[in-house]
Amino acid sequence: MQQFRSRASLATATVALALAAAVTGTPAGATTSPWPLTLISPGDPYAACDLSGDGSGTNYPAAEAEPYAAADPRDPKHVIGIYQQDRWSNGGARGLSSSYSTDGVHFTQTALPFTHCAPGGLPYQRASDGWVSFGPDGTAYSSALVFDATDATNGVAGATSYDGGRSWQHVSNLIQDTDPAVVDDKNSVTADPVHAGTAYQVWDRIDQTATTYDGPSYISITRDHGRTWSPARPFVDTSVVPYSQTIGNVIVADAHTGTLYDFFQWITATDATGNTTKETHFAFVRSTDQGRSWSKPVPVVADTAVNEVDPNAPTDPNKALRAGAGLPSVAIDPQTGELYLTYEGSDFSGGQYDSIELVHSTDGGADWSTPVRINQAPNAPAFTPSITVDQHGTVAISYYDLRYLTPADTTTLPGAAWLLSFPRGRQDAAVERQISPVFDWLQAPNAGGHFLGDYEGLITDGSRLRPILVTANTDPNNSTDVYTGLFNPGTLRAPSVATAPATVPAAPWHHRVLR
Repeated sequence: MQQFRSRASLATATVALALAAAVTGTPAGATTSPWPLTLISPGDPYAACDLSGDGSGTNYPAAEAEPYAAADPRDPKHVIGIYQQDRWSNGGARGLSSSYSTDGVHFTQTALPFTHCAPGGLPYQRASDGWVSFGPDGTAYSSALVFDATDATNGVAGATSYDGGRSWQHVSNLIQDTDPAVVDDKNSVTADPVHAGTAYQVWDRIDQTATTYDGPSYISITRDHGRTWSPARPFVDTSVVPYSQTIGNVIVADAHTGTLYDFFQWITATDATGNTTKETHFAFVRSTDQGRSWSKPVPVVADTAVNEVDPNAPTDPNKALRAGAGLPSVAIDPQTGELYLTYEGSDFSGGQYDSIELVHSTDGGADWSTPVRINQAPNAPAFTPSITVDQHGTVAISYYDLRYLTPADTTTLPGAAWLLSFPRGRQDAAVERQISPVFDWLQAPNAGGHFLGDYEGLITDGSRLRPILVTANTDPNNSTDVYTGLFNPGTLRAPSVATAPATVPAAPWHHRVLR
């Protein structure tokens, strides 16, 4: 473990300036004041791990990606962040790391026991897709995608912490597949907010042969505080539409009624190869009996995301991006049960590039609002939204965008992270704040595109907002890091002036395995 204590303002400013130096100069309109962020991934728990037997590909040392976070509902200063550690170019990472805090300020970094690189870890070569959730009694549940790169072994694993993330017990394989035709992907875990000791892990499981292509959603449930998990079983049947799969399954729960909602992207291909997408949309299923039975899928909104690229070099494979397109981020108002779904979509650019779109439902998903563009720089591509709703009904969304990219910039890709919030029912009153320095996205690991993560974390800390996000560095031996901070929604500033990007050509999405 490595202890890290947040720095004073001068040191924070130094970190910010170092990250801002990742691009040439400071873009017009960029904030230059110190950034209220804390580095929570200062070390590398896997630096000494032997990778000689872990398959081919490029490993990026000390590169973190794809964070998620949770806070203890009994004390929101107790926080756990989980993220990929030492990302590989061709799938997964050496393992998952965790950074936990008992006071919301100081974080301790430690390894999670999901690969052979971690002490007492499962005997897998790689891990990905970390997720974490706290139950009402303070039990924390983690989830990981685990697999080998040298054979077809893959699955989903879980571990449980009873001490706020200091240690993890009951490390379990929820499912393990060895058939080359079967791939588990995009897992998440949600603790039941009403029933202590109950949590739900969900993912998609693709079965693809020369003549078949099917990807139902699977679920495994613990009802004994993570000591054991039920046998994995399908609960969203995709065989009803030939050549279909789900992806991005995530559950939110209504704390007043106990109703569970599992959201996902539904992808339908034209044939068993899955190479050509016929249709994609977001949908959900509902359970009113703690996950024992589920409704049929209910469509929500069309998925109109297009390829994520450098707008100044949309066909250059060395400048490809990989962000959160196709994956839903969902939240539920803890007071009213109003459902929110945010996602990347191209409706407001005529199919040219993605914005951050938002829909919501006040009647349990029976009816949904018309999509609105929520990011505040309409001429700039925006990526990877995360959403949360606090106890007062304040909605917050974090995301990245490229508003500082100029048409003449062909050598860097200046990106920044943003945080937006508005009171319940007041999307017209949304305010936005830049929450990271400008960084060069092209310095991030190239893993199917320059990669910060298919998702980022955003949670509430009482009445405050806590994003957990990744930015890129210029050091090839430490190309990305994870940061967090606390923000009061009332202090968010108005947006900066946007710069119009180059035109981005639309492109259809294929089915994906997002390791």
